[in-house]
Amino acid sequence: MTEKKVFILLTNTGSVLTRLIKLYTKKPYNHASIAFGPDLSEVYSFGRKTARNPFIGGFVKEDVTAGLFKQADCAIYSFTVTDIQFQRMNHYLQKFKTQKHLYRYNFIGLFGVMFNKPITRTKAFFCSQFVASVLEECNIHHFEKPLSLITPPDLQAVDTFRLVYEGKLKNYHNQYKTNKICIQWPCIPV
Repeated sequence: MTEKKVFILLTNTGSVLTRLIKLYTKKPYNHASIAFGPDLSEVYSFGRKTARNPFIGGFVKEDVTAGLFKQADCAIYSFTVTDIQFQRMNHYLQKFKTQKHLYRYNFIGLFGVMFNKPITRTKAFFCSQFVASVLEECNIHHFEKPLSLITPPDLQAVDTFRLVYEGKLKNYHNQYKTNKICIQWPCIPV
């Protein structure tokens, strides 16, 4: 049975919404995405659908080389999955891709996090809630608290995730292109 690497991308884009969330959380990263491949060309999350309006959100495929991500700080974690888990993840994501018009951003759920009261809404997620749902639905990691309370720091705390890179996201891409990023232990450049 072969194994594949999947990545968790945590970012701080410096947007107004991110700065407001950071005032509350006091944490360096307040956005979470899941990526399939070390080049980060296939990255999914729940976030803004248009660059200019943070209040129109839902399921998105993110371009981490453009827009708010151009100056983002990040932490990238990797983890290994089996072929079966990888297939489950693709199958689970397929329903989001084909029905993305039905999904909304769970703004109300953010208030639930603030008051430690889970607020689950049908077809609505915030970023870390979505990433946690992928991990749990595909039998990769079980969280001890409701998914609607999972935050980016909770994802950082998963002991099976290995930190691959921390710094400017644009620098990661430059280092990746020159084969200076190590995605497995012992360190073997990509």
